This record gives sequence, structure tokens and C-alpha cells, in this order.
Amino acid sequence: MTDPAPALPLFGEDPPRPLADRLRPRTLAEVVGQDHLLAPDAPLGRMVARGKPVSTVLWGPPGCGKTTIARLLAEETDLAFEPLSATFSGVADLRKVFAAAGQRREMGQGTMLFVDEIHRFNRAQQDSFLPYVEDGTIILVGATTENPSFELNGALLSRCQVFVLHRLDTAALETLLARAEKEVRPVPLDDEARRSLIAMADGDGRYLLNMVEQLQELPEGTPPLDTAALAETVQKRAPLYDKTQESHYNLISALHKSMRGSDPDAALYWLARMLDGGEDPLFITRRITRFANEDIGIADPQAVQQALAAWDVYERLGSPEGELAIAQAVVYLATAPKSIAVYRGFGEARRSAKQTGSLAPPAHILNAPTRLMKDIGYGKGYQYDPDTAEGFSGAEYFPEGMERQRYYRPTRNGYEASVGERLERWAELRSQRTEQGGSGEG
Repeated sequence: MTDPAPALPLFGEDPPRPLADRLRPRTLAEVVGQDHLLAPDAPLGRMVARGKPVSTVLWGPPGCGKTTIARLLAEETDLAFEPLSATFSGVADLRKVFAAAGQRREMGQGTMLFVDEIHRFNRAQQDSFLPYVEDGTIILVGATTENPSFELNGALLSRCQVFVLHRLDTAALETLLARAEKEVRPVPLDDEARRSLIAMADGDGRYLLNMVEQLQELPEGTPPLDTAALAETVQKRAPLYDKTQESHYNLISALHKSMRGSDPDAALYWLARMLDGGEDPLFITRRITRFANEDIGIADPQAVQQALAAWDVYERLGSPEGELAIAQAVVYLATAPKSIAVYRGFGEARRSAKQTGSLAPPAHILNAPTRLMKDIGYGKGYQYDPDTAEGFSGAEYFPEGMERQRYYRPTRNGYEASVGERLERWAELRSQRTEQGGSGEG
């Protein structure tokens, strides 16, 4: 009887590991781009040297090394590493981890619980960590791409240190590219295409290695690709932009401040970033219309008309043709003179209105449609300003018993400078009228 054939794996050979997984750093010293945290004199470097890690939140963009750093922190501080994804886990999974961590603790071993995308846990799930973090059953390391201030409970944040990881810069990405080429073989790219490959990664090391893996699958002897051929070979990366999260607010803030700073080139760049990321152009038109009123105002009264025109053109033409109208308005607003005099003045006036309650207007500026109203002084002494010699009567329009206030203080910028000159002239006339004994009743 012959010997039976050796058993074969049920599903064949194990699939090959992705390049990004094969090149995962084996020590914290091999992690690139995060020296501000991992250097010997940096926060995480000192933590490892002491051998006493604390609960931590790692906040940074995709592909910057959050998972790798957490795993290596556990290895280098002799903690059991328990990884979870908040996307696929629930309270039952957490209970199992907490129970296992409690058993290890009784045997003298600590546990690091790594929660990827921790911001996806709801408030109750986040609260479930608190007792186990407080009594030391687990060292919690949460990873998130979103601002922890907005996405994590205050109670949990107060028990964790937050460390900000940077997107990988060109030098870090070049280091990863060199490691990948040493691991497999050089990628067939000319010099310009190599630079384009780094730019296409957009700071994401994992995405860079995925593109390199595609290129290394090309037949040996493939002539070097130029930038155009590279773009056809690898999948284009979608911009890192979430219309409902922090990047949405960061980019509109960048556009707003670039226009306020009179930098049309930077303003066009941020506009392009928002549109490329899929932002609703009508949201942008609403924001630039607000900007025209808030930051330009009377310094250039045409600014708001330009913003409204862009809004109207975009609604008529749509994308992509209507986007040019938005770009034109952005350049106009960025190059216009700036003034927040109306914005500030209106704010002061609203505060005064709340403080003064229900003071009545002075009688001389009230209409008197009935004889009784005339008899009690409504409209008495009112002067029609266009009929006066200067086109200005100098009458008092504030409530009786309230001192005259000055809310609007025009700047010397643009059209507002001439407005300021008129106001100065009217102030002189009002002062002369007061000296002559005028009371506002003619």
C-alpha cells in the first residue's frame, strides 16, 4: 500500500503580502516622517525610554504611520497588543478585550488596546473605556484622522495625551520609495515621473507603496515611463477632503483668510483645492458673498455685486463653466480694498440696542397721521434734509435720554475714504448747530 500524498492547504498557498505590509518598520527608529514625536528627546521617544507608556490619541492623515507606531510602542514596552477597528467593532468586542486584559493584568502583563478610527465610536462606547483606562487595565491608543476636540468625549480626552502626526514630506516618501526598490526592484520611471509619483502620494506612505507595487508588476525591461504614462498606469488618488469634517472648515478658512490677506494666488489655490475635493460650489458662493459684506463692505461697494453675479452665473451654467465666474469673484475680492468698519459698527449697535431696552425715537422724527399725534408733538420741527443749504440738517435721531454714539468708523481704504470725508463734514455741521442752540426740533 502506497503512502498517502501529503495534504495540500485547503485554499492553496497563502496569498502574497502587500508591499506596504512587507515594508512595515520593525522598530520605531525605522518610522519615517515623525521625528518630532519619536526622536529620543521627543515625547514618544522619552515614553519608550522610561518604559511607561500612557493612554494616547494619535491624530494624523491616512498613511502617516499611526497603526505602525502603536504596534511598535507595544512591542518596545512589553505590552500585549490588542487591535480593534471602530468601524467593525462594538461593545461586545470591547468587553472581550477588557476581560482578556484583566486576566493578563492578574498575571503581571499589561495590555495596549489600539483602536483604529476611534472617532467612529459613539459617546456610550467611548465612555466604556474610562474605568479600564483609569485603573490601568489597558493602555489605550486611539488613532483618528479627525480633530479629537470635535470627535472624542471630553472625559476620554482628559485621560489621554494627544499627539499630532504629520503628513509625510518629500524626504520621507523618497526614503520609502528607496526601501521599496531595494525590497523588489527599481520602478521604471524617468526623473520627472519619479517626482510626480511622490507628488501623487500626497503625503500618504501607504498609497505611495501601493502605486510602487503596481509599477513593479510591469514586465521587466519596460522603458522608463514619463509623467503622462505614469498617470495612465497607476490609479489617481482622490484628494483628502471630507465635506462634512474638519478639512471642509480648514479649507474654507484658508480661502477666506487668503482673500482677506489680499493674496489672489493663494485664494485661487484654495478654491481649486475645494472644487477638486468635491465641495459644493454654491457653498463657496455663499461664503464669498458673506466675505464681501464682512471684510470689504463700503471700501468697495461693488464687491458684493461681484459675489452675487458669480452666484447667479454658476446657477445658470453649472460646472465646470460656472466655476470660472467663482474664480473671477475670488480674485476681485482678494484684490479689493478691505474694511470691517460696517461689521464692527453693526455689532456695537446691536449691543447698544440690547442695553437701552425700549427707548422711543425722538418725537420730531415720528409721523403724525392723526390730529392727536400732531397735538402731542409728533413730527414737530422736523426738517427735510434735502431742502437745507448743505443737504444736511444736523438733527438728532438717537432716542431722548441716550447719548449720541459712534458705531461706524470708516477706514481710509478705497471708496470708504470719501465716505469718511463726508461724515467728518457732517460732524462739523452738527457741532455748529449744537453750538447755535439747536435741539433737533428745528
